[in-house]
Amino acid sequence: MSSPQQDLPSARLDRARFSREHVRILSGSGIGWALDAMDVGLISFIIAALTVEWSLDGSTAGWIASVGFIGMAIGASLGGLLADKLGRRQVFAITLLIYGVATGASALVGGVAALLALRFVVGLGLGSELPVASTYVSEFAPARIRGRLVVILEAFWAVGWTASAVIGYFVVPLENGWRWAFAIGAIPAVYALVVRWGLPESPRWLESKGRVEEADRIVRRFEGGSDAPFVPVSRTVTVGRTNVADLFRGGLARRTIALWLVWAFVNFSYYGAFIWIPSILVSQGFGLVRSFEYTLIITLAQLPGYALAAWLIEVWGRRATLSVFLAGSAVSAMLFGTAGEVWQILLYGCLLSFFNLGAWGALYAVSPEAYPTAVRATGAGAAAAVGRVASIVAPLFTPWALNIGGAPLVFTVFAICFAVAAVSAWGLSELRGRSLT
Repeated sequence: MSSPQQDLPSARLDRARFSREHVRILSGSGIGWALDAMDVGLISFIIAALTVEWSLDGSTAGWIASVGFIGMAIGASLGGLLADKLGRRQVFAITLLIYGVATGASALVGGVAALLALRFVVGLGLGSELPVASTYVSEFAPARIRGRLVVILEAFWAVGWTASAVIGYFVVPLENGWRWAFAIGAIPAVYALVVRWGLPESPRWLESKGRVEEADRIVRRFEGGSDAPFVPVSRTVTVGRTNVADLFRGGLARRTIALWLVWAFVNFSYYGAFIWIPSILVSQGFGLVRSFEYTLIITLAQLPGYALAAWLIEVWGRRATLSVFLAGSAVSAMLFGTAGEVWQILLYGCLLSFFNLGAWGALYAVSPEAYPTAVRATGAGAAAAVGRVASIVAPLFTPWALNIGGAPLVFTVFAICFAVAAVSAWGLSELRGRSLT
């Protein structure tokens, strides 16, 4: 029988036991993920505060959110391409630095124009980081629990969004509180140093570039540090430049189209709803602090949603879990749109949060799995970019639709979008328990 060192590093990763090294990868990436969520979540509270302080109209407030998503759309495409060329860890660290610095600088702005410019830069960093992080964790995970680990990574989003709700509740209502909130959002710039020097490069990416000995050294740490000598193994090296057109070749077209549809409709509904929930509650007569309090309670329901999705994704599979949670999101959106009493707002809001974020966990798990290593980050990034285009429109749509038909119209549209995404999910390939190629 051949020694473990005669197998490709990627094959050994698929068979590896879950270890402290996996915990380090998951927690290190998860902290970055949580910081992303904190930044995205904070803007919803800051918009509500600035609308009062700067007397903003709905259109201007919507653009403060949307300009960040324009940056995220561009960043998602560029980040994926760069990660396939330069490596996962490098791009992960650079993107944290970019949006952390830009968020901190936002604390010093004196008007809308400067804030819009900085939010665009923040979006570039955020959009690049998210698909790269999910690809990074997916490539380290053993095949039998890969989906579960990526959903757990996504669960850090709830931690970050909850942190933003806590900051929104305790800090933003203070005098110049929104500036302090932005200052806190600069933390990712410091954390970028931890990522750059504290986490290893993806062995699958190294292997795809012919750097098998480097990949072998990293994988040995996941195997307990074997002292056996490295035995060269032949490996087909990726040649040429990857681009988005590659996502429609070699039988990838159907899964690419399905993935793009899911990303587009989920992004539109999620950001259209959650960016505006604090402002919607204020417009319904609740005070700023009380609106933030309700939003915090609704946000906490994300955690059990992730937990259930993390379990089901290895039991039901990716497509079924994603579709069921999206269907639950559709029903919850319809109910939330008709909520009038406080208990209805909290109950239906929590259900929407529970199902929607569970769906996000499954979506991030299935996205990098859809593609081979050579174009994995490009594919995940392109799907995220399509979603970000939808998220650009969503914050502009919501105040416009509120003026026409109120919350019932807005959340009916979101419910239809979730339903379309639930059907589209069945066009994806089911890769539960299978090795990444």
